[in-house]
Amino acid sequence: MTPPAPEAVPISAPRKWAITFTVMVVAFMQILDTSVTNVILPHLQGSLSAGLDEASWVITSYLAANAVVIPATGWLTGLFGRKRFFMICATVFVISSFVSGAAPDLTTLIAARIFQGLGGGPIIPLSQAILWEIFPFHQRGLAMAVWGVGFILGPILGPTVGGYLADEWSWRWIFYINLPVGLVGFVMAGAFLFDPPYLRRSLRIDWWGLAFMIAGFGCLQLLLDRGERLDWFASSTIVTLAVVAVGALAAFMIRELAAGEPILDLGVFTDRNFATGVTLSTIIGFGQFAGMLLVAIFTQKLLGYDAWTSGLVLAPGGLGNIFSLFASGIVTRVDQRAMLAFGCLLNAGSLYMMTTLTLGMDYWALALPRFIQGFAAGFIYVPLSTLTLATVRRDKLVNAAAIYSMARNLGGSIGIAVVTTLLAQRSQFHQTTLVSHLTLWDPATRERLTRWASHFVARGSDTFTAERQAMAMLYRETMTQAQLLAYADDFWLLAAMFAAVPLLLPLMRRIRLEPSTAATAPAGRSSAPHAIEENVV
Repeated sequence: MTPPAPEAVPISAPRKWAITFTVMVVAFMQILDTSVTNVILPHLQGSLSAGLDEASWVITSYLAANAVVIPATGWLTGLFGRKRFFMICATVFVISSFVSGAAPDLTTLIAARIFQGLGGGPIIPLSQAILWEIFPFHQRGLAMAVWGVGFILGPILGPTVGGYLADEWSWRWIFYINLPVGLVGFVMAGAFLFDPPYLRRSLRIDWWGLAFMIAGFGCLQLLLDRGERLDWFASSTIVTLAVVAVGALAAFMIRELAAGEPILDLGVFTDRNFATGVTLSTIIGFGQFAGMLLVAIFTQKLLGYDAWTSGLVLAPGGLGNIFSLFASGIVTRVDQRAMLAFGCLLNAGSLYMMTTLTLGMDYWALALPRFIQGFAAGFIYVPLSTLTLATVRRDKLVNAAAIYSMARNLGGSIGIAVVTTLLAQRSQFHQTTLVSHLTLWDPATRERLTRWASHFVARGSDTFTAERQAMAMLYRETMTQAQLLAYADDFWLLAAMFAAVPLLLPLMRRIRLEPSTAATAPAGRSSAPHAIEENVV
């Protein structure tokens, strides 16, 4: 049985959907800005006279700020009140977006992006908690699907619209477009959101817990973002970040378990469904973020696509998600574990399709797996959030949703760090293996060298130069093949991870609806004839 929890506040149906649209608009703004920044790094380098390493801090600073603020979402909601905190987040995000667009130098831009991350981080868990609170269980799937439209449109419009604005106008406009969206969201939040009567307000600030949280999650995110670039633990900077992160996070957990008013309430992990769901969210976040990154890098580095075309390759994922929205309508009628298993196995199949990469792949060979992944996502996130959050008390939902979102983001950061490191290491391994088989006594090698030499002689090179050019081209082809094999290794890893997720599902219990009766209703409470009660079996 679901533990006793405060009753939901009666809200009219029009106001419920007005609130849904409100949080969807603000969440769309945050997701759009998260997905758009990658395509403008070359523009930032030229406009602000920065190197790639410096420009990448525009992304890293945002993610680090997200990592710091998301765990504190539940506590900050209690400190400010839910409505006020949501409006503060929207305001901070909009103002920092304007400053980002008007930034005269890279330092100002990075500082503004930090504030963007602080304002944007809590929006997703706050939105999830609000929808789970105001809708009864049998309507939550539909509500999450409507809200999920923002999740769908963000990844579709982000790379494509961002690339167009940066190419045709200026990179600054990818930040300015947040202003009207944020203003609409702020006005609607002021009109429709409210604070539930059972929201417990924080009476004091746990300064030690806050300090440990900032140090731990901030250093962990920086470690994951900078590790590959700094050669991991060969760098003293990475070693220092690792030591601080581990020590601070250990101290943070001890502090939160002992504190009377913790910043992050770890008590929700006593719920088996929630604890397992957070674990699965980390694994799935690992695969989803890493898979998107691999496709983007492969299309731009090996196939030579520009940012706009690479964005078009990723876009079918959002289209596939639209087709799977009907899954939200059956999530309360079937075993959510079966839905989740189907989605993960379907995603594993699409990743398996990507293990056969070639340089001759056309657009549709790349777009089809992305479409399947998007279709599978509807069968992953809706049942996973249902299994994870349905048994959490209403007054604990913001805290639980924050942990759930943090786990997904952390999994994504770990996934990106792992696949980029593995990509470099496996490329070197395959290159060594392939080069060892290239000898002048091999007929295939001689035939390839002869063909390249003839090609360069036909273009005016002398025989000696043509032979040297032929050797260079053969080495280049070998390196490209080694990278292709490394990409295949990464996709094999991700496919295996998704295929393994169903093995953990027996640890979770199905969420089902059962009609409550007057006989079982608690004393002193009236029971409607068709009341619905959430139960776990």
